Amino acid sequence: MLSLRRYIFFLLIGVSLACWGKQKRGASAVDDTDSLSLKTGTSASPEGHLVVKDDSIMTMHVHRSLFHRIGHGLSLFFREFNNYDHSYIEPQHYNFTVMMQNTNSYEGYTLTTATGKRVSLAPEASYRLGPYVGWQWVFFGYTIDLAHISVSKNDQNRKELDLSIYSNMLGIDLYWKKTGNNYKIRSLNLGDHLDTSPMDNEDFGGFNSSIRSVNIYYIFNHHYFSYPAAYSQSTVQKKSVGSMLLGLGYMNHEINMDWGKLDQMVQSRLGSNVELGLDSTQFVGSVHYTDWNISGGYSYNWVFAKNWLLNASLSLAMAYNYTKGDEKHNHFTFRDFSIHNFNLDGIGRFGIVWNNTRWYAGSSAIFHSYNYKKNRFSATNYFGSLNFYVGFNFG
Repeated sequence: MLSLRRYIFFLLIGVSLACWGKQKRGASAVDDTDSLSLKTGTSASPEGHLVVKDDSIMTMHVHRSLFHRIGHGLSLFFREFNNYDHSYIEPQHYNFTVMMQNTNSYEGYTLTTATGKRVSLAPEASYRLGPYVGWQWVFFGYTIDLAHISVSKNDQNRKELDLSIYSNMLGIDLYWKKTGNNYKIRSLNLGDHLDTSPMDNEDFGGFNSSIRSVNIYYIFNHHYFSYPAAYSQSTVQKKSVGSMLLGLGYMNHEINMDWGKLDQMVQSRLGSNVELGLDSTQFVGSVHYTDWNISGGYSYNWVFAKNWLLNASLSLAMAYNYTKGDEKHNHFTFRDFSIHNFNLDGIGRFGIVWNNTRWYAGSSAIFHSYNYKKNRFSATNYFGSLNFYVGFNFG
């Protein structure tokens, strides 16, 4: 896990520097030559050939050439972030930006037992509002959660980080969340045509979860297609165009459900003759699993009027869920592999923006869906955000 974090850290630094370079006008020259004159310690042999007497000088030359080639390769890779057709994509002309943004966050879970009993849980939506100030690729901002200004005990344990980085060639989504006991019962299905409406929107303090996820995706048509034009306003898409997407993802997910507490609520609200029928072979109270996935999808930028852009993006992911406790040893091996651990996940993005390079305004939405299914228990988790913003560039 530590090596993964280091890899993500250095990748973020590289992408950020590349995005910063995209804002700068002009390009610097790169010396492609690998030649390095070494005249010291040489003499002519009787056959007339040049002989190097000091092997250490030759070794130094080889090392310098190797490092030079590696550095040149990295330079070409990061320069590719800025390599796009200006007849399709207009770069940013300003260094600074000021923006006001409203972010609305949503999430929910649907849990299903082996006996077919199903409960849907979701907290109240989060409504945040605040200013942002940006320089090149760096954004600073502060938002206030208008829905939870007076923090209750159930909200005190809530922690959340949601970050998306967009460049023409690569995109990165980081999401980390630890919930409090602030969920409500949105729907309950106990079978037998039971009326469970008295349970709707009741507070339920017996559920909590934590999520850590990373998604990285490659944009094939990045010379003509711009994700930043739709979601970070750092470029402007001038012509309609689409692109295929290919991504890799990782998620660590923990779910804790107190079925006994739910059973008590059911009997209290619906009558003592109604119960879940708790059975340890049919109800799972805690699940901790890792989700590795590979995704493919398509995104399209539609320039339907001057300075206007509409984007829609959909990706499906084939995910492998690895549950802690399934194996009888500390580390995953191929003996633990099971075809039944595969599930489908989904990611959707939608955005509309007006941008004349000086002023911009728009809305964007990002939604994630993850599925976990076992014989005794299944869970569907969705979360996302809807943003509204207005701002201007200067400097």
